[in-house]
Amino acid sequence: MPTIPYAIVEAPSTLGLATDGVERLPDQLLDLGIAERIHARRAGRLAVPQKDPAPDPETGTLNVRAIAAWSPKLADAVEALLDAGEFPVVLGGDCTIVLGSMLAFRRRGRYGLFFIDGNADFFQPEAEPNGEGASMDLALVTGYGPSLLTDIEGRGPLVRPEDAVAFAYRDHKDQEEYGSQPLPKELKTIDLPAVRAMGIEAAVREAVDHLTREELDGFFIHLDADCLDDVIMPAVDFRVPGGLSWDELRAALRIALASGKAVGLEITIYNPRLDEDGSAGRGLTDVLAEALGTAAP
Repeated sequence: MPTIPYAIVEAPSTLGLATDGVERLPDQLLDLGIAERIHARRAGRLAVPQKDPAPDPETGTLNVRAIAAWSPKLADAVEALLDAGEFPVVLGGDCTIVLGSMLAFRRRGRYGLFFIDGNADFFQPEAEPNGEGASMDLALVTGYGPSLLTDIEGRGPLVRPEDAVAFAYRDHKDQEEYGSQPLPKELKTIDLPAVRAMGIEAAVREAVDHLTREELDGFFIHLDADCLDDVIMPAVDFRVPGGLSWDELRAALRIALASGKAVGLEITIYNPRLDEDGSAGRGLTDVLAEALGTAAP
């Protein structure tokens, strides 16, 4: 099977959060040797606009205009790697970076999204207590929410709901408590209870089957560190008990990559400030290096 070299772009945006810390994710994973271990070229770091602590009065969302202006710049960076025949590995950042990543692929065709996240991230602005776009990103990228973010470059939705899979989320209580809108029926959901019932391999294969349908040109992988069990990944801002094991995440990434249809990967939300002994970052780097190998199929 021919392989594609990895290239890393650093996208340390915290525009979707009221808090800071996740902007250190690229530095920490690079310090832990992720580039060397997957033989990736380091393709640069994007400057991120300054944050405004007050939500936008029209949309109730933090930094909505900055995210709308910055996402095309991330898309340009991702496209430059694609043009060079490389597999983008985007080191975030908060979850709103998915808008820039998916915009790159939306410009080129019809792509799917494998959304591996401990939260469904489908809040609407009026239900998100802090106006954080990082709780709305799956909604925004599939066309639900303020048009400033759902219709960037007039290309919305950046991913059709039926071309996305929400995988391993476990925030059902919070969705209920704060009144998150329900996920649309056409969006495929395999929550953590379903993953547990099916077993990780069967669950991932079902997701990948959905994302490798003929009408899709490929699929992008969004990996939020909070998909991992809270015991092994406490270094996230919003903690929920439970989650995937290292082995389960490794299996998910391996199966997704082995399909030959994965076109890129982003890693979000790991916060080095909250990683007191560094073990969460080391574990994450190890799993990524083991699952990705030194080139993508």
